[in-house]
Amino acid sequence: MKSMLLVLSMACIAALVAAGQAACSADSFAQNTTEHSWVFVNGYMEESRILQTQPGFAGQKVVLGSSGSGVVTRTLDSVTYRDSEMDETSLVTSVEFDYKPYHPPLNQSDLRNALCAKNYEVGSVFSETYRIEKDLIKDTKTYQDDKISVYQISSEIQGSARIGQRVQKNARTVPTMIMGGTYMGYAQIRSETVVGNMSVLTLPCP
Repeated sequence: MKSMLLVLSMACIAALVAAGQAACSADSFAQNTTEHSWVFVNGYMEESRILQTQPGFAGQKVVLGSSGSGVVTRTLDSVTYRDSEMDETSLVTSVEFDYKPYHPPLNQSDLRNALCAKNYEVGSVFSETYRIEKDLIKDTKTYQDDKISVYQISSEIQGSARIGQRVQKNARTVPTMIMGGTYMGYAQIRSETVVGNMSVLTLPCP
């Protein structure tokens, strides 16, 4: 009887160790992220994005940046996904630039609007800040729980807008996405970002 109890105890300990190792392995995977966005700007725009799945020279990495003044239409779709079998990053973007100089107004407005949302369980931070020179029409929706974060932007502004996003699951993983954007003049912004460890096939479409 004692030997049977000992065998059962050892089996339970082995199962717990295996479960702990699996959990630690999953926690070392970069957080999964998708983004669908469209921007129209008549003024000035500056954007940058870094997507990655592993640190250093391993994994997949994409760096994208653009800046300048004029009339700009930009569409972007990106996916960053990693699990025990897959490690991939994809980005599709379409941009139309028509250059013309932009001169910001001499008098800056004091009318502002801002939002910051953080999900510590998932590891996502989203922020938007507007300086309103003439008008702002905004519809921002956020949803957060222990497994997923969803951020949706629908904004139209005459003034300036700053959007920032960062996704990093924990201290053992790399930031999956770092994004910053500044839009001045007249701008329309439509964007949806979904963050969470799920199958890429089940991510919602915009």
